[in-house]
Amino acid sequence: MRLTTRTNLALRTLMVCAVNPGRIVRKAEVATAINASENHLAQVVNQLGQVGFITTLRGRHGGFSLARPAEEISVGDVFRVFEGSLPFMECQTAENTCPLKGVCRLSAHLTRAVEAFYASLDPLMLSELVDCNDGLEAILALDPGARAIETGRCATAKLDA
Repeated sequence: MRLTTRTNLALRTLMVCAVNPGRIVRKAEVATAINASENHLAQVVNQLGQVGFITTLRGRHGGFSLARPAEEISVGDVFRVFEGSLPFMECQTAENTCPLKGVCRLSAHLTRAVEAFYASLDPLMLSELVDCNDGLEAILALDPGARAIETGRCATAKLDA
């Protein structure tokens, strides 16, 4: 199984937003931070906004930010939005020309396996990917002087782990 570039960019974009809370981020900043084409990123940002992961703001001072806290954004949900409509194999398409259709039992098993993959990501929240992750923050923080993660909270989280 291989994730599409759109899913990868979507997750990276959400991570940038999570590392920069309370800040409207711009497409050009995110594209630079995650090494992506602005045109490709625009399509991903549009879809993230349509499904409610981010809030977009048009205009000269526009950009986008998380629509809800990172603790409420499931990685499984993000993957389903970007991968869920893509068939895993030919027999799951309307154009199925496989000579085994109707007798092959593999499709049902693969469908369950793909759903198990998504289900394993459902409890993983965006916050778990970014909180107390200094390396990630060093790469994705858009304001070098600002720290998105409170040191006290991270020290407590590390003790709990």
